[in-house]
Amino acid sequence: MHDCVDNLLLIKKEIQLKNSNTEIIAVTKTFPIKSILPLINFGHKHYGENKVQEALEKWTDIKNDFIDIRLHFIGKLQSNKVKYVLPLFDYIHSLDNLKLAEKISLEQKKKNVRPKIFIQVNIGNEEQKNGIEIDRLEEFKQECINTFNLDIVGLMCIPPANTNPKIFFTEMNILKDKMNLKELSMGMSGDYLEATESKATFVRIGSKVFGKRI
Repeated sequence: MHDCVDNLLLIKKEIQLKNSNTEIIAVTKTFPIKSILPLINFGHKHYGENKVQEALEKWTDIKNDFIDIRLHFIGKLQSNKVKYVLPLFDYIHSLDNLKLAEKISLEQKKKNVRPKIFIQVNIGNEEQKNGIEIDRLEEFKQECINTFNLDIVGLMCIPPANTNPKIFFTEMNILKDKMNLKELSMGMSGDYLEATESKATFVRIGSKVFGKRI
């Protein structure tokens, strides 16, 4: 069995020991398709990319061949790239402004697709970070649903560096329930177990599955 499959199975086991059904998004950015194919052939379903051009080159044919694959856009999404992201991506994890919401709305009408979308939350209230402030979340969600007909399924966050992520993950879980949303995208290679304990439904793991990026 290939290393990446072994690594994935180990992570799954750790997550199951926490009595969790958290889904693993294998973050494949910078890795060539030949490094990812063992996981695809093994039957793993969820993959994450953050560069539009790279994703188009890597995934367009593969997604036609493997119809169960679900592709997640996990990076900062520029409005002018939305037309390429739909319909290749099934999930968008980084909705953080109304201009982007409007652009997604226009493209999903044109292309007759409706991706599942996470609102990015600025959970640490950091000036340099993207994301919606906590006190604006409910209003933002309502506008995305009512004005732009977006399929808002959950919340996403990247907690502040060099802090205990558990505090922020716990707060995210409370927010998700309060807003009556189903999904929670949080936790990466360094903190996915803490995210799992706080009821993350998706964790985004790259290097822990595929090894160090070149």
